[in-house]
Amino acid sequence: MGDVVSSHLDESRREMITARTRDVMKEFSDVYEQQYAVALFNCVRFEIEGGGGTQSQLLHRKDPLAGRSIFSGSLFQYLEENRKWRNRFVSVPNSYDISLYESKTAHERGLHPKVTINCAGYKALNSMEEYMELINTSLPGIKAKVSSHPFIKCATQFPLILWHPYARHHYFCVMTEKEQKKWHAVLQDCVRHSNNGLPEDCTVQTPAFTDAVRHYRQAKGHYGTWDMMCGVPPQILANLVMETLHPELRNIIGPRLKGKMQQRQRHWMLISDAVYRQVLSQTTGQYDALVEACEAQRVPLDTRLRTDMDQIITSKEHVSGKIRALVLPKAEQLLRTNVQPYISSILEALMEPTSRGFSEVRDVFFRELVEISKNSLNGGGKDKMGDHLDRLSMLAFHPVKMQSCYEKVDELNLEGLQQRFDVASPSVFVSRAQILMREQMDNAVYTFEQLLNQSLENQGEDDMCKNIQRCQERVLKKYDYDSSTVRKKFFREALLQITIPYMLQQLSPSCSPELPKFKELIFEDFSRFLLVENMFEEVVLQSVSKDIMMAVKEAAVQRRHNLYRDSIILTNSDPNLHLLGDTPAVDWAAKFGGDEPEGSLSGRGIEGGGSGSRRKQVVSMIQLDGVPLPFESCLEVPGVELIPEEDAELSVGKEEDQGEDEEDVDPPRDPKSPDSVNEIRDLINPVLEVELPVTEESQSEETNRTEETKGTIIMEDGVQEDVTHVSTVVNIPRKSVRDKTSTRAILQELVGNKKQEADKGHQEEAAIKNAIEEIETVVEEDDSERIAQVSVAESDESSQQPLLATDSSSQNDSGFQSATNEGLDEGEPKPITNGLNGEDKIIDPVEVEVSVA
Repeated sequence: MGDVVSSHLDESRREMITARTRDVMKEFSDVYEQQYAVALFNCVRFEIEGGGGTQSQLLHRKDPLAGRSIFSGSLFQYLEENRKWRNRFVSVPNSYDISLYESKTAHERGLHPKVTINCAGYKALNSMEEYMELINTSLPGIKAKVSSHPFIKCATQFPLILWHPYARHHYFCVMTEKEQKKWHAVLQDCVRHSNNGLPEDCTVQTPAFTDAVRHYRQAKGHYGTWDMMCGVPPQILANLVMETLHPELRNIIGPRLKGKMQQRQRHWMLISDAVYRQVLSQTTGQYDALVEACEAQRVPLDTRLRTDMDQIITSKEHVSGKIRALVLPKAEQLLRTNVQPYISSILEALMEPTSRGFSEVRDVFFRELVEISKNSLNGGGKDKMGDHLDRLSMLAFHPVKMQSCYEKVDELNLEGLQQRFDVASPSVFVSRAQILMREQMDNAVYTFEQLLNQSLENQGEDDMCKNIQRCQERVLKKYDYDSSTVRKKFFREALLQITIPYMLQQLSPSCSPELPKFKELIFEDFSRFLLVENMFEEVVLQSVSKDIMMAVKEAAVQRRHNLYRDSIILTNSDPNLHLLGDTPAVDWAAKFGGDEPEGSLSGRGIEGGGSGSRRKQVVSMIQLDGVPLPFESCLEVPGVELIPEEDAELSVGKEEDQGEDEEDVDPPRDPKSPDSVNEIRDLINPVLEVELPVTEESQSEETNRTEETKGTIIMEDGVQEDVTHVSTVVNIPRKSVRDKTSTRAILQELVGNKKQEADKGHQEEAAIKNAIEEIETVVEEDDSERIAQVSVAESDESSQQPLLATDSSSQNDSGFQSATNEGLDEGEPKPITNGLNGEDKIIDPVEVEVSVA
């Protein structure tokens, strides 16, 4: 495939890609330098004037994933180089990058992974049909069928695909549907975290970058939300370049591709990935140089701002008033006619799924606490309590347990509003809501941990359940307040993201030509901090903010979706609780002496978690149900038709191993000298066993006895020996459970024959009944024969004495009487029969020991 890439991306075309990337980065750099100074001004002003929103009721954990990894497990990966499926060990650290290793051993040794996937900009898919819908528009003029596979044949019917509009696609598969759901949740969480946006703690670089990207795209005529605002700044800039470069190259290279539809699609994927990697390498280096240059000017700019802050603020208010007089009438007219009628419907579309998602977060948190309380009431012990609490601490980052919460927000649909307000898709809002849900869950868990730990230190561990209940009610109340505040803020921001770009697009043609004249009102020394384009956006923002605030307040007053009014939100309502915010996280496993949670890696508190480090794992290791994972090395996956038969192959292997074990029997030992007195006597007076036939009539009279006698007997070798004693031993054969057909065999035989019979229910009942009767028969025979042997042994002195007396005096203390005694007349001897119910059976011959002197 390298020939295909090199043939279509020759030197001249690569130079064209480099030149296009350089041009885009130059334009963006100019905008970024301007927005950097404005962001620095806003940051310093906020620092001087203060202010802020309502304080959170719940505590916030600073580094929740310290010393943790998210997940590790094994799955099959498709290698495009040789078009084969290979087993790979997957590790997902707390950075949410997916690392693929040849084997688990390679990961434990700290070797470099074969592939590392940064999921920014990707989509996690779990069906070929969904993937084909996205591939369908990859090349112009090609319409792929939904039922056709693009250029791979999945090894199982449970695929997992990471799709990207520009970069390489990654194909995986698993063995069961259950594992597919787990893996899909993990991959979605990796994508969600990578697409979360830029860190908010960078109070200058983050707003400068986001504003620069928005102004750059608006200058190109692209208003509205952008799906590819994903990843770190170099990745976002690469997406910015590919937004215009990718369609151009597709129209040039697409018609020149040869082969069938699937082959052309595959070739185009490889070419697109090569172009994206080239662009990304350039944007990374140029963005780093840009940030370094801006940061070098930060100190002198900060000094000037703090010196002239009052004058800069006064100048800004003066110019903003002039711009407001021009823009506000037009903005209000547009607002009344094209925006206000749709605010309520947009808000309703956002509130319904988002509120269900936050309610599900509350329910999941509550259910986890109920399980911990049950463990306390049932006497689970400190080890299990520590294990439960340790797993609770990572509940917010468990993608499988949080999946039910995320699915509620996935239902968010803005259909009918997207075209009017130029909203590409609701994925931006869905991802943001899910991140907020995860943050609220972690805040609730962390607050509960701190409260419970404080309660245990003050009151002890005597009444654990009551302490849990008290802390639970306290945290849930705070969660209700915080979730209401977070949701209302989210609704306001979402409404602004939808309406502001639309209003700017409508107002720019009439207002933008008049904006340059306002630059003359700004002093040259302040021109870096005051931009008329930013002040124009602020005026439009202020015009629509009032209506948006009123809409959200009305929704809160109606008490719909569990929203609270702003007047109810408490401020510093629990100062003692916020004092716990600086305390470190509680190590419940160490506090209660619990074991490592299931699937965890040993070790805790390891920062960074580089290669070879062992950290606790949030999600338990995914194992295949009933099928072990023998593919620890880089092995080729078995064929599609062979995968379900691995159990059979393993069972055959076990049978072969058993056969080898049976053949490997200990060899016969060499004869040794006699060690006991009896063995020496047997050598002096050998004993010869002779089987004599016994009739059924005489069997009852035979007993175990030894008689002295004199005579001779001819041995097998012809030697005559003197006989001194003759011992008569009556051996009644006993049948153990092993001699009988096993219950399992009977059940298997009956189950095997049930296919030939019509009524399955009667057959199962018959099978169970026969099995029970067989077991009872064996038990009764054992009891009767054991009693018979004891009776025969006691009849040495008087053979005419009754074998078993039914008199109450001869019964044991427990009053138990064997079923073999039923029906016997008192004082009347009965012959020994071999059957359970007295029926006659063939009796084995009596063994007679002949002692040879």
